[in-house]
Amino acid sequence: MIPKNVFEETLLQFLAPVRPYLDDPSVSEIMINGPDQIYIERGGILERVPASFASREALLAALRNLSQYVGKYVDEAHPILEGRLPDGSRVEALLPPIAPDGPHVAIRRFFKEALTVERLVQFGSLTGVAAAALQVMVMSKLNIMVAGGTGSGKTSMLNALSGFIPDGDRVVVIEDSREVQFQKPHVVQLEARPADAKGQGAVSIRDLFRATLRMRPDRVVVGEIRGGEALDIVQAMTSGHGGCMGTLHATHPRDTLTRLETMCMMSDIDMPLQAMRQQIGSGVQLVVQVSRLRDGSRKVTHVTEVKGYDLESQRYGVQDLFVREYRGMDENNRVVSDLVPTCVEPGFLPQLQEHGLELPDAMKGPPRS
Repeated sequence: MIPKNVFEETLLQFLAPVRPYLDDPSVSEIMINGPDQIYIERGGILERVPASFASREALLAALRNLSQYVGKYVDEAHPILEGRLPDGSRVEALLPPIAPDGPHVAIRRFFKEALTVERLVQFGSLTGVAAAALQVMVMSKLNIMVAGGTGSGKTSMLNALSGFIPDGDRVVVIEDSREVQFQKPHVVQLEARPADAKGQGAVSIRDLFRATLRMRPDRVVVGEIRGGEALDIVQAMTSGHGGCMGTLHATHPRDTLTRLETMCMMSDIDMPLQAMRQQIGSGVQLVVQVSRLRDGSRKVTHVTEVKGYDLESQRYGVQDLFVREYRGMDENNRVVSDLVPTCVEPGFLPQLQEHGLELPDAMKGPPRS
């Protein structure tokens, strides 16, 4: 049996061409397009770097070593590899034959320092007023979805919002690949497991979610909602499990709800569409929309309340509580914008009052046009 520290160092030696970027805290992603073409993302901007692997075989050897490290199989019959490096960085690799010019690899860096809401305010992703509002929304156990595109900062926002969860709450986190970093004292981390080479032993997010509901959670958090587990989560939200949170890919708050619809239909439960939409409209209470702007910065663009589903109009009721306003570009070619409150009165005020909380004064007053 190879000692774990030796195995880890051997793996990093195979990745020697990109090792400097794995050690650079300013690099958020490393993209390997075959042995000779390597890009990094730094500050939201992509740049090509002069590093390269000696050959395609050298890159394949690194990926085989990684597959052994994470206990998965990779070959022509299994050309997709999902795994984690020793520091927790997430790896997604596509190998020939599905990537004829590959292997293609994306390494999403894992940062040991958790991103707090205070840091997001410093970066301009949030305002102090929006942060204070999100604090009372999380503390009062609203069901919240964080939505955005790839690389928009969904998981970072989820980690930041977790700082508002009271320390006495028992939080269960379910993920495909461990990325969520909750700095709370009572967190149970669960990770799905794929099938082995014989197609056996798989444990899905749905399996974990159903088991979790019998583990006395105060809050259930799903790192990323991708499929049929969406229906289980929505049903939990509507059956008394408040404070649920999760992330999913969507470009606008209203799209978040239709994406949830689509994923709910991927489950093995046959439910009338109208009933499903009513459950989504009742279960999800808040959408925090994040986006990566053209200058590479990651910002919260909307904080939107979901106000149910109207059967007559067949539309979800949504109203923005915060909206980002854009004012062009500055002399450094950075987007100038601000997240402003709309001052509309949310329908979840009674839930806040039940917890002895209220919204910041800046959110009160005549609604903005």
